[in-house]
Amino acid sequence: MRRGGPFLALAAAETLSLSGTRLSTIAIPWLVLSTTGSPVLTGLTAMMEMLPYVAAKALSGPLIDRVGPTRIAVVCDTASVAVVGLVPLLDLFGLLDMPLLLPVVFAMGVLRGPSDAAKQAMVPEIATLAAMPLERVTGVVGAIERLASTAGAAGAGALIGLIGSGQALVVNAVTFAAAALIVGVGIPGPTRGMPSGGAPEARPSGMSSYFSDLREGWRFLRGDLVLVSIATMVATTNLLDQAYHAVLLPVWTQRSGHGPELLGAMFSAFTGASIAGAAIAAAIGERMPRLMVYTVAFLLTGFPRFLVVALDAPLALIFITLAVAGFASGFLNPILSAVIFERIPKPLTGRVTAMNAALCFVLIPFGGLVGGALISMIGLAAALSLTGFAYFAATLFPLALKSFRGFDKAITQS
Repeated sequence: MRRGGPFLALAAAETLSLSGTRLSTIAIPWLVLSTTGSPVLTGLTAMMEMLPYVAAKALSGPLIDRVGPTRIAVVCDTASVAVVGLVPLLDLFGLLDMPLLLPVVFAMGVLRGPSDAAKQAMVPEIATLAAMPLERVTGVVGAIERLASTAGAAGAGALIGLIGSGQALVVNAVTFAAAALIVGVGIPGPTRGMPSGGAPEARPSGMSSYFSDLREGWRFLRGDLVLVSIATMVATTNLLDQAYHAVLLPVWTQRSGHGPELLGAMFSAFTGASIAGAAIAAAIGERMPRLMVYTVAFLLTGFPRFLVVALDAPLALIFITLAVAGFASGFLNPILSAVIFERIPKPLTGRVTAMNAALCFVLIPFGGLVGGALISMIGLAAALSLTGFAYFAATLFPLALKSFRGFDKAITQS
């Protein structure tokens, strides 16, 4: 196999699975909002997917370290084909209502969490196989994520308008199937349970060993103040982003008299511009002052997006703001991924990255409910303003917390 083969396979699989996921994150809220008219039920549906997603992601780390990320990704993506395919099937027969939709989105979250964690855990080993700097690999992966999100968002709006929200998820099922095939064929199963340069690690079997692995990952994570600070900040901003994406922006779009095409176009403007930021991060990431770029990028990414929508600014200004915010956001994940991977010993990669990602996502399940509840209590404009100011406060964490001072210090773990 060529040295860059696994990297290209991961890139293709991520493009497919993430574009399909982006489609579902637009199609499902729009489906609920258009059939029930309830922002609260829309938020509840988002929570029913994200709560099991976070839990499954956190608990999957020891399995990823033992079984290998390739197998976990293939199994979960293959199972997702059947689960996601239930939505268009039920819709076709007129059986798709909330009591049936909620268990389906719950199962979608259970499967997507370990799959995403497994793909993330592949990155350090694939960087080694490709002989590429970690910042470059995380930058390219970040650019791919943004490209996939752009394609998924742009396609989602048009597809939903053409065939409806339920039937649009056929494409999501197809992308999961293709991703599973590419990972299974193109990425070799990494050596498992092998400390760097040593013999296989002796490990007891059974649940007691599983929980021991889980505790080992948790002890390492909580002992690293930089990782704890990152998780705290990102969890806060993710909560607010989820409120924005799952409820606030869809409700604003609908109440402004627009359809899903505009919603998809706005998501595409953000993610499309972020491709350029991620590409620059991939090219020069190892030379950038990480903390400064990270802080400025977060300031541009958050509050302005909320403000222009809250003020009902002209669409042209909204799209310009989204493009600037998207460009800045492209720098975030490559920097974060490089910092996180550098601090984790190789034998702990699966469990610590999965747990760290789960902590970053732990508040997302409640973002939709927060958005829906705020709209019901104080109105849409006030909800957008309040969440925007909260986002601005969170982006000041790197300036306020001393623990971020270790952000720029590279640590090479074995």
